Amino acid sequence: MTSKADFEWNRKMAAHLFNSTWVLLEKKARSKEESDTMIHMAHASRYHWGVVGGPKELAIGEWQISRVYAVLGRPEPALYHAQRALEICEANKIGDFPIAYSYEALARAFAIAGKTRLRTACLKLAKVAGAKIAEEDERSQFFKDLRTVPRVRQR
Repeated sequence: MTSKADFEWNRKMAAHLFNSTWVLLEKKARSKEESDTMIHMAHASRYHWGVVGGPKELAIGEWQISRVYAVLGRPEPALYHAQRALEICEANKIGDFPIAYSYEALARAFAIAGKTRLRTACLKLAKVAGAKIAEEDERSQFFKDLRTVPRVRQR
């Protein structure tokens, strides 16, 4: 059993690491050290959410890890974590933005993996799921993010 202080510390670490990962994700250029730090922070955030969060936070954590690997051009771990995000959403009947972003992550990962058909299929699923996002501002942000999924790169 975790004490209230431990719970609060893990929650603060999860949120801090999640937000710090986004700071690095949004940089136009990163050093190799910053890229490594970004990977470690995303995994650490997901770990802390595993201590204090529920399935929704776990799915979002997996999605962020997938995004980190996609931005770094690493398709295999990007696909793995996108699939984990989707599995968590499906197993726990999580809809709304977490499942929409799970499909977005899969589309992004398939794009960098050079898988045109799978990218296209996941984009379609993402659009359907995105249309069901309840909050207008979240729905709008989702479709803005979806437009950043790259075309399939030629290998």
